[in-house]
Amino acid sequence: MNPAPATATRPMPWTIITCGSLIVLLVFGPRSAMGFFQLPMLSETGWDRSTFGLAMAFQNLFWGMSQPIFGAMADKYGTGRVLVMSGLLYAAGLAVMAFAAAPLWLHVGGGILVGMGIGAGSFSVVLSAFARHVTPEQRSMAFGIGTAAGSAGMFLFAPVSQALISLYGWSDSLVIMGAMMLAVPLLAFPLRGNSRSGSQNAAAFQQSAGEALREAFGHKSYVLLVTGFFVCGYQVAFITAHFPAYLGDIGIDARYAVIAMACIGFFNIIGSLAAGVIGQRYSKPYFLALIYIARSVVVTAFLLLPQTPATVIIFAVLMGLLWLSTVPPTNALVAIMFGTRHLGLLGGMVFLTHQIGSFLGVWMGGYLYDHFGSYDPVWWLGVALGIFAAIVHWPIVEKPVQRPLVPAAA
Repeated sequence: MNPAPATATRPMPWTIITCGSLIVLLVFGPRSAMGFFQLPMLSETGWDRSTFGLAMAFQNLFWGMSQPIFGAMADKYGTGRVLVMSGLLYAAGLAVMAFAAAPLWLHVGGGILVGMGIGAGSFSVVLSAFARHVTPEQRSMAFGIGTAAGSAGMFLFAPVSQALISLYGWSDSLVIMGAMMLAVPLLAFPLRGNSRSGSQNAAAFQQSAGEALREAFGHKSYVLLVTGFFVCGYQVAFITAHFPAYLGDIGIDARYAVIAMACIGFFNIIGSLAAGVIGQRYSKPYFLALIYIARSVVVTAFLLLPQTPATVIIFAVLMGLLWLSTVPPTNALVAIMFGTRHLGLLGGMVFLTHQIGSFLGVWMGGYLYDHFGSYDPVWWLGVALGIFAAIVHWPIVEKPVQRPLVPAAA
């Protein structure tokens, strides 16, 4: 039995977790609703789906490329400062997207600026701040709460964005959501510390960022984790960007797209919280492998069964339970392997591959649809990748990396 009464009874830092969760809710809300803007924007501008898909692909790519940078900045200069940048970049990006007169500005605003705004306020930044203030015993649950907040953003912004579009049109709706992002800097204050602050600072292994990267990419389990998380990005980004349009193509009423995305968001909350609890008690690598297998099974059944409003809702519920349930165990594994000193950087590198997958899922969705008139090839590739991810996660070892007994000075 593990004694540690002091750590077991330490209360959760609820101010930090609440503000961080609200930030994640706001950051993940508009990006999860981008699919609702596709058809009205393209109808008014005359652009094709490849144009919109490329913008969303840039969004995911710049989210991924910027996240390790912002994670390292948060580790060194403080999470609060990076989150202020997140709110400002996000608001600016949505405003540029709203008034885009040419595809270039759609790509700059909705792609580059929004992507960097998400990268500066995403999980690797916020959850690393959580990790510095909770005990290892509380870590998986704290990550589950933060991830569930992102799910709540998806749940709330699906009907909100559709209502805004109906009332004000797609352009003004983007401006309104951009104004909402200005709340992020206000919520950032409690998360202002860097990696040398927090209750877990004394246990942090001291090394430079370069040393941390060399250690991580020389560790087999980390490389497998990075490789497998690519698949998560491919699967969820494709559905986020293209599912509403896909339902329209198969003759499902548009209101079911709103219901489906809201169901994914709502059950994502349950799945994320459950993942935090399960990851605290059972093998995280095996749990991740089962999640990816389950995704492939759900998508296969959805494609092969008759596609009706009922099967759409069932698919959304099941996929929602699996949606971001990968995030708490993935981040927890990074923290277990390497500690919290460079968690923003190393977690950001894991999410970089996630966003490379997101780029391909979103871009290929639009590109293959325009060439073949169907989303089916992208769906089936996602099924195959889910099986690949399960195989990759299975041999990951859930234990700290071997280090010298006397850590080197920073």
